[in-house]
Amino acid sequence: MKRKKVPYTNLIIVLSVAIPLVVLILFNVKIEGYNLSFLPPIYATINGITAILLLFALAFIKKGNVSVHQLLVKICMALSLVFLLLYVAYHATSDATHFGGEGWLRYVYYFILITHILLSVCVIPVVLFTFSRAISGDFERHKKLAKFAFPLWLYVAISGVVVYLLISPYY
Repeated sequence: MKRKKVPYTNLIIVLSVAIPLVVLILFNVKIEGYNLSFLPPIYATINGITAILLLFALAFIKKGNVSVHQLLVKICMALSLVFLLLYVAYHATSDATHFGGEGWLRYVYYFILITHILLSVCVIPVVLFTFSRAISGDFERHKKLAKFAFPLWLYVAISGVVVYLLISPYY
């Protein structure tokens, strides 16, 4: 059986490399004169909504409601893009916030933060390839990859909220 070519493969690869690089570069750029200190609770809320909608998307596809599943996944992708834009805007205009917790909480925080950052980079191509397979009608391969994409994306969304809740007293 011949494998279908995944549409947008080159674009997905470029985005999967470019997004983390641009975020890293913009983290080292400071734009003065803007106070975007109101953004962290907003982008944490966006992460929380994304997590909830991902769970609903899973529930709808398990019930066979493909159209609602597709809509929810598209909303999650849009929310992730909005999150990314707000996150970069905040970090490009604000000084870094340092975690002030001590003891075991410090280890928990850094474990969650590090896994969140690493998996947020890894999830980009996984989600984009999963989405690409779905829009190309390759549902068998979509389903196989979604078994990895879903828990990764859900963890990144939930851990983003947890990181915010843990560091918010130090803003």
